[in-house]
Amino acid sequence: MAEQVVEILVTGGKATAGPPLGPAIGPLGVNIMQVVQMINTKTKDYEGMSVPVKVIVETTKRTFEVEVGIPPASALIKKELGLESGSQEPKHKVAGNITMEKIVKIAKMKQDAMLAYTLKSAAKEVIGTCVSVGVNVEGKTPKEAQKAVDAGEFDSYFN
Repeated sequence: MAEQVVEILVTGGKATAGPPLGPAIGPLGVNIMQVVQMINTKTKDYEGMSVPVKVIVETTKRTFEVEVGIPPASALIKKELGLESGSQEPKHKVAGNITMEKIVKIAKMKQDAMLAYTLKSAAKEVIGTCVSVGVNVEGKTPKEAQKAVDAGEFDSYFN
């Protein structure tokens, strides 16, 4: 029972048999097009975002399964705001403004993959990502927003 695991980042709904997927999976003896179709089906909800995908190939039986991870928080923030990219100068230029409601939504999606124990802590991690994307939270800089979360200003979102 030899098992090979291939981990890659693909664009949601747009995986192809070309690199990086084809060269990694081709030698393992499974039908690449079936793998691509399954990946595209499972990642269509994340269209346009980079999505971590794990392809587990059972080489002796020539079977496979696909596990789809959750896109990075930065990609989810940009999707929620409809941004192509974040700010080129995150600390100087603001790319957008996100609501705490959307922060909590992203935190709930990512919570299992985070080190945070509570939703409030997970939300603070997402707010921290807003720094590098160049996005303000409820009109405040991310650092101010984190202080506001600590002060209990947004507690209604975490109950």
